[in-house]
Amino acid sequence: MTFNRNRLIDWALKLYLLLVFAFVFAPIGASFVFSFNVDRFPSLPLGGFSTIWYEAVANDPLVWEGLRNTLIAGAVVSVLATAIGFGAAYTDFRYRFFGKSLYVALALLPPTIPVVILGLAMLAFLSNVSLSGAIHSVIIAHVVMCAPFAMAIVRLRLSQMDPSLESAAWNLGASEWMAMRHVIIPFCRPALFAALFITMAVSFDEFAVAWFVSGLNETLPVKVLGFLQGQVSPRINVIGTFVFIVSMTLVILAQVLLMKRSGAPKVAAETAGVQIS
Repeated sequence: MTFNRNRLIDWALKLYLLLVFAFVFAPIGASFVFSFNVDRFPSLPLGGFSTIWYEAVANDPLVWEGLRNTLIAGAVVSVLATAIGFGAAYTDFRYRFFGKSLYVALALLPPTIPVVILGLAMLAFLSNVSLSGAIHSVIIAHVVMCAPFAMAIVRLRLSQMDPSLESAAWNLGASEWMAMRHVIIPFCRPALFAALFITMAVSFDEFAVAWFVSGLNETLPVKVLGFLQGQVSPRINVIGTFVFIVSMTLVILAQVLLMKRSGAPKVAAETAGVQIS
């Protein structure tokens, strides 16, 4: 009786999980299907299968301009945010100082701020220093948003590391920079690449803050918002499908890297000592 009840609970949980995924991904799936609909407005049954809207997007210079801005911002933001997040995470891992809890709380604060408030604050700040209305404005704002994500990922990885490994490298003659190169960075490499992909995905998707600070240098999500404010265009389904595929690819790559376990860090301290001799 107990066995049957456990199986019933197990199947109920699986069904609940399936319904949750269906609820989340059904609108995305519908957008993908309607992107191939020949009709201008979404309707079932489909008026016919066509790629005319993909061709319209491919021939739209505004879309290409937005994609270029998005890719530039995403690439630069991922590198800067990961570097800053790594430094912040390593500081938390290595040092003990007064107010450390406040330091961590403030470092992880930006994603908890409503995007409208953050966008207005970034617009006011960047306007005061004459940096608003350009692609670098989006980069600065997105670095502020994305660095905490990178910090959280690297902190999680560093929490799995034995702190004595770095000390062992020092005892074997490695300098602090050499220990960083041969111990800390090899151990954090999967998390660093995961942080690169996650921060790029966040920057690629974000539109609210970018809308406030980008000016005429609009990113692709901001372009989509412009399409929505005008007449409804099936191009939105095409762009949404593309953005979803890119974002999910980045997130999946990050997840794969986070699940990766490397044996190299186990001998990293010893390797660092060998490099000295």
